[in-house]
Amino acid sequence: MQADVLIPLWQDLVREAASRGERIRIHGGGSKAPWWAAAQHSGADTAEHTLDATLLSGITHFEPTELVITARAGTPLTEIEAALAEHHQFLPFEPPHFARASGGQATLGGMVASAMSGPARISAGGVRDYVLGASLLNGRGEVLRFGGEVMKNVAGFDVSRLLCGSLGSLGVILDVSLKILPMAPAETSLRFAMTQDEAIARCNAWAAQPLPLNASAWLPDRSGGSGKGVLTVRLRGARAAVQAACARLGGERMADADATTFWTALREQTLPWFTPTWPGDSQAALWRLSLPTTAPALDLSGTQLVEWFGGLRWLISAAPASIILEATRQAGGHATRFRGGDANAPVFEPTQATLLRIQRQIKTAFDPHGVFPTLF
Repeated sequence: MQADVLIPLWQDLVREAASRGERIRIHGGGSKAPWWAAAQHSGADTAEHTLDATLLSGITHFEPTELVITARAGTPLTEIEAALAEHHQFLPFEPPHFARASGGQATLGGMVASAMSGPARISAGGVRDYVLGASLLNGRGEVLRFGGEVMKNVAGFDVSRLLCGSLGSLGVILDVSLKILPMAPAETSLRFAMTQDEAIARCNAWAAQPLPLNASAWLPDRSGGSGKGVLTVRLRGARAAVQAACARLGGERMADADATTFWTALREQTLPWFTPTWPGDSQAALWRLSLPTTAPALDLSGTQLVEWFGGLRWLISAAPASIILEATRQAGGHATRFRGGDANAPVFEPTQATLLRIQRQIKTAFDPHGVFPTLF
C-alpha cells in the first residue's frame, strides 16, 4: 500500500484509540520478539489494536556519492544492505538481524527502535551515531519530522536520535535517513589463547595504540572450568595498516571465510555459546552487561562472552537477578535481562528518580494518552 494512503489510515487509528483510551501494539518483522515483549512493561499483550509496520516499506532515496540512504521503517535490513553492497558500502555498526534464530525478519524501524549494534560498535559507533533524520507518527496522530539527510542539519535537541532505543514507546517510526560508509580496503582476524582478564587487559592496551582495531570477542573454552579461552580481534582499514598490525600483534590468522562466518554468527547470536538461550531456558537467562572496558572479569556463576574490548559482557546464568544487578553496579555498569530466565525478573535496572521523571515527561509529550506501550 502506498504511504500517502497508509499513513492517513494509521493517523485515524491512533486518534480513535486515543479518544477511547485504547492501546496499539506495533508489529514489525518479529526478529527481536523474544526481547521486545519482555522490555515493554505494559500495552504489548493487552493492546486492542495491532499496527503492521512492515506494510510501509521501500528505499525512497539513495545517493551513494552522498553516503546517505533513506527508507521506510518496514524495509527489510537485507534489502538495504544488498543495495549498499552493490556500491561497496555498508552500515558500519553492523546491526543484528536475529532472523535465523527468531524466525522473524529485521526491519529498519526495528533496528532504530531497539538501537542494537553488532561487534564493531566499540570502534564504529552505534545506531544513533548514524541516524540523520526520521519521521514519527505520535500518540496524537500527528506526523512529526526531525533532522534530514545531511550531517550538519541539527539545531537544538536531536529528536531523531531520541527514537533510538525507544522500543515503540513514543510512536510509530515511519522512515529513517542514515549515514553510510564505504567498505574498508582490508580486513583480517587474529586469534590468541588467553584468560578473560588477560584479554580485557590486552584489548585495552592495544586500543591505546594506533592500530586499526575494529572488533573483539573473547569466548571461554568449551570445558568452561579452566578459565582459559580464545580472544578474536578483527582489524579493518587501509591495507598497509592492517598488514603492519598483523605483523606487530602476531597470533593465529583466521581464513577469511572462517572469519566472516564467526563474526556473523557472533552478531546474530547463532554461535553454539548462545544456544541455551534460544528460545529461552526456564532457568538460565541471557544477560547483557554494559561495563567500563577496563572492569575485571565479574565473579558470577554461569558463563561469559566478552565483546567491545571488555565493554560488553554476555552472561548466561541462573543466578538471581538481584545478584547480577548488584555485581554489575559495583563494577560501574548496568545489566539488562536480554532473553530467557524468570519472566517476572526485571528487564532493565530501576531508573533513578530524576531520569524517570524526564522519561515520563518525554513520553507524555509524544504520547499523552498512552496509546503505545511504555517502558517504565
